[in-house]
Amino acid sequence: MDRGDAGAIPAPQQRPAWLSRLAQSAPFAARCVPRGFLDWGMPATSIPYQLHHCVSARSFRALWMLEELEQAYELHMLPFPPRALERSYLALNPLGTVPLLRHGAAQLTESAAICEYLAARHPQAQLAVGPHEDGFADYLNWLHMSDATLTFPQTLVLRYTHFEPPERQQPQVAQDYARWFLARLRAVEAAVEQHDWLCGARFTAADVAVGYALMLAAHLELAAQWGPATTAYWQRLQARPAFARALAAEQGAALAQGVPVTPSPLLRP
Repeated sequence: MDRGDAGAIPAPQQRPAWLSRLAQSAPFAARCVPRGFLDWGMPATSIPYQLHHCVSARSFRALWMLEELEQAYELHMLPFPPRALERSYLALNPLGTVPLLRHGAAQLTESAAICEYLAARHPQAQLAVGPHEDGFADYLNWLHMSDATLTFPQTLVLRYTHFEPPERQQPQVAQDYARWFLARLRAVEAAVEQHDWLCGARFTAADVAVGYALMLAAHLELAAQWGPATTAYWQRLQARPAFARALAAEQGAALAQGVPVTPSPLLRP
């Protein structure tokens, strides 16, 4: 993959053959039952997770984590934005946002918190960094930075470039927050110049959380402005089998449940 294609995710019209190849090479949730139920052989919770998700929204973090952990889950696809297009969802989540992860009595709506929750519940996968490990502070910092610092500014770019009606669009605001995001991405560049993964020795939930911020930036066509180490890091993330399975799962489940397969960041009013 050359530098110009480094951040590219296939457009919806280019995905059928690509997803078909993924489906042949790895199991994924949506192939199992219409609601996207997957049951792996790994030590698991006795209650399947239920994830409410929009294609390529922040809830992708949770889906990717479930695939990394090889846990049983039910994938409930929603049109974007669900608060406007799936009003019944408000009974489950009054915020009307995704993700919503339900697990027994537990309900979580913050994507980075879900990454931390799942990693902590399944320590055998070693996707968490424990308090006794040297990288614990870095792990928590990256988890929180992933959404508050790296994703939030991109939502303003998305809103004021594409989601608002023409009379409410703010090109200067979008440009300023794109620069704001890219400036803070220097922290990722510095970290992955030294190591393959953010917490040094191994892939963790922090990489999932930050990886979604890069995925969103790729959809916003900001990848050409990344540093070379960030570009190489994004390529490593996309090469993970669980990442590919998560992409295939959301596409297959969306098709099975009658939800548009266009990535949420690419939707236009």
